[in-house]
Amino acid sequence: MKVKAQPRELTGPLGGGTQGSSVSVEPLDTGWFDVPPAFLEKAGNRTAQLRMLGIGTPRSRWWTIPCPSFLVRHPSAGPFLVDTGLHPSVTSKPTANLGRAITSFSKPNLEAGKDVTAQLRSRGLDARDIKTVVMTHMHFDHTSAMSELGGSTFVVSAPEWAAATTTSNPSLHGYAPAHFDYAFDYRTVDFDGPSVGSYSTFGRTFDLFGDGSVRLAFTPGHTLGHMSLVCRLRDRDLVIAGDAIYTLGQLDDAPPPPRPEDAHTWRRSQSELKLFRRQYPQAVIIPSHDPELWETLEDRYE
Repeated sequence: MKVKAQPRELTGPLGGGTQGSSVSVEPLDTGWFDVPPAFLEKAGNRTAQLRMLGIGTPRSRWWTIPCPSFLVRHPSAGPFLVDTGLHPSVTSKPTANLGRAITSFSKPNLEAGKDVTAQLRSRGLDARDIKTVVMTHMHFDHTSAMSELGGSTFVVSAPEWAAATTTSNPSLHGYAPAHFDYAFDYRTVDFDGPSVGSYSTFGRTFDLFGDGSVRLAFTPGHTLGHMSLVCRLRDRDLVIAGDAIYTLGQLDDAPPPPRPEDAHTWRRSQSELKLFRRQYPQAVIIPSHDPELWETLEDRYE
């Protein structure tokens, strides 16, 4: 599989950082899916794959899970997004963007006016104001609306870019190349590079603006190049965990996901998040797809 874009390595921080800066974070409701509970938290061993597909679980017991984006406002670098949510077309014709199989299985739903660009406008912003979009990973539910932000620089980890653009049968691994097969400005982060260091319990992080306000933390396992973000608020940190964990319960006793790309590195990333929460109980940790947690989130963290 080949894509039109040729990414460039991000060897140092983006411009605009100011020492001592903190950011604000706004979780955006940009779509929902229906999935069996076992799709997120493994059920059994021999029957895990069947239950992940909903076999044996009536639709009435499936979970409706969020598919969010996050608006992060930096005082000097400006606003940027984390992931993109669902494409506006999902409101009326989800098959056009997500295909028949996904649409039939998970019944994606996006209310009119809830797509990411509409929500930016409701906040006095335009897609052109978003200079950067950080992708936790490149699965279809996170890349669906990338085409709406074509003027942005997309930041993705180097191993994630390699997996998304070279994996055979990409749809079987959660990738939809049509979402990102554009000649966009892609910047890749090499978490083995010289600009990478540790932060707290996270072994490999990249300081996005060079001022400590936003760190990209390498949390592979769900995908080979997954990353989370550690955002510095005024008096605590907020972690946008992405799919490093599906539910907050996976930092406690909830079962692990049924089919991470790499189970070993998933457990290592989970351990880093667990230890971080133990050391900083005041911190906010937000997984992408926890429906119960989503209902309790604040509109804005600062």
